[in-house]
Amino acid sequence: MNAHHAHETHRTGTPWHRLRAGLRGWGGVGAMAVLCAMALAFALLLPLSQRSGTTGAPGGDKDSAGHRVTHGLQAKAEDCENPQDKSLSPAGGNGDTATLDAIKARKDRRLIVGIDTNSYRWGYLDPNNPSGALEGFDIDLVHRIAEDILGDRDAVRFKAIPTSRRIEAIQKGEVDMVVRTMTINCDRIGQVAFSAPYFVTGQQVLAPKTSKITGFDKSLAKNKVCSAEGSTAYDSLQAGMKNGDLPASTDIAATVPNQLDCLVKLQLGEVDAIVTDGALAASQAAQDPTVELKGGLFTDEYYGVAMKLGSDDLVRQVNRTLENYIEDGGWKTSYEKWLHPTMDQGDKKSASATPPEARYK
Repeated sequence: MNAHHAHETHRTGTPWHRLRAGLRGWGGVGAMAVLCAMALAFALLLPLSQRSGTTGAPGGDKDSAGHRVTHGLQAKAEDCENPQDKSLSPAGGNGDTATLDAIKARKDRRLIVGIDTNSYRWGYLDPNNPSGALEGFDIDLVHRIAEDILGDRDAVRFKAIPTSRRIEAIQKGEVDMVVRTMTINCDRIGQVAFSAPYFVTGQQVLAPKTSKITGFDKSLAKNKVCSAEGSTAYDSLQAGMKNGDLPASTDIAATVPNQLDCLVKLQLGEVDAIVTDGALAASQAAQDPTVELKGGLFTDEYYGVAMKLGSDDLVRQVNRTLENYIEDGGWKTSYEKWLHPTMDQGDKKSASATPPEARYK
């Protein structure tokens, strides 16, 4: 047991006492358990249809949703610069609207979107909302995309997708797109198609206020750090161990399917810190007043809407939506409602308060 653990055990006792202490406000473990249980129930009860992408679809080059089947090789980091600038321009194209036509022709005429149901202020089920409707910054964007494609903001079939399955769900055709705080990076643009970025943040460390951890640095020595499977946070931890930014004694083995599970582990004393996107970490700090952000952002993360490779018409349409959403003030209104309370301090605006500029390949 390290000094931090000894101090924490003396201060709060057993994990059960820590759990009881964490029930203050709606950010405690108990509330989070209720939230996660509701999210699971929501996911099970949603009228989901699972569609498998097929290379044997009529014509041989499209799946049942009209996506062109493309088997792209993963982009190598050395061949990739500024992956957030490699999306398709809203203008242009060859007039092919196969993906959009297939969506509009469904008997159940709804957009199928992979989302998160337990990221506070991004995509979550508020137990205090009697309607049971999903809420958050990402959810607002989904409604706007559905409105532009189908003329009805509520023409959406939400599907709860864990962090670790975002790419797989797209590739298998289970969803039309994923809108789930998903970072655009060089590896992923070889596996899925991204929109232009709609949000910018960076990786950051979250730890108890009483912790001596100061950020992504040597203070993580002999500490257990949690991250989500398949996340850029885990990639950053691996890179930090390899290049010496983190001490060799840092334990990064704790990974979870959903990044919010790290907060539960932190509250239970099973890990000492979390690495995740700063925007998500700020929301988690708002849920639990006993934790705080440690140090500054140490990467640049651009979120994009992820779609299947080859669905060029859908990508261009989403980019048109994003341009209009930002221009007409919809983006700002959503930011002020959901993220301003957790990310901005007084009159000091976070760098994330300004939408990233779209640049196309």
